[in-house]
Amino acid sequence: MKFSLSLALLAAFLLASCSEEPPPPTTHQRPGRYPATAEYPPQQQPFNPNGPVQPTSSPPAETTAASPPPTAAPTKVAKGDYPYGIPVPGKPHLVESPYSPGKYIDVEGFPPGTEVKDPYTDKIFLVP
Repeated sequence: MKFSLSLALLAAFLLASCSEEPPPPTTHQRPGRYPATAEYPPQQQPFNPNGPVQPTSSPPAETTAASPPPTAAPTKVAKGDYPYGIPVPGKPHLVESPYSPGKYIDVEGFPPGTEVKDPYTDKIFLVP
């Protein structure tokens, strides 16, 4: 009895798995229409890490450091041996590095007199 019941269930599953199901309907997508105003691939610019910064098509409002805030350096030399950063008018948390003029560094969270590292030259200066 058990054998015939098992055989009947096996036959039912076999027949059910052999039945043809219609394939799922395919959807046709239209290709996107993008304006052909951009030049692809963009023109390769030469890289010169020591060269001057080239202006882009729209001048930025101001230059800020894209790197994370500088970390406090260990004290090895007397504080009087390091120069102070130059405060940026109207921006209390930005200073201009004494080693790389024109480059602004965010020193928010560092108290005055703290030694910080210039991310552009890896030299130490003091927060004003």
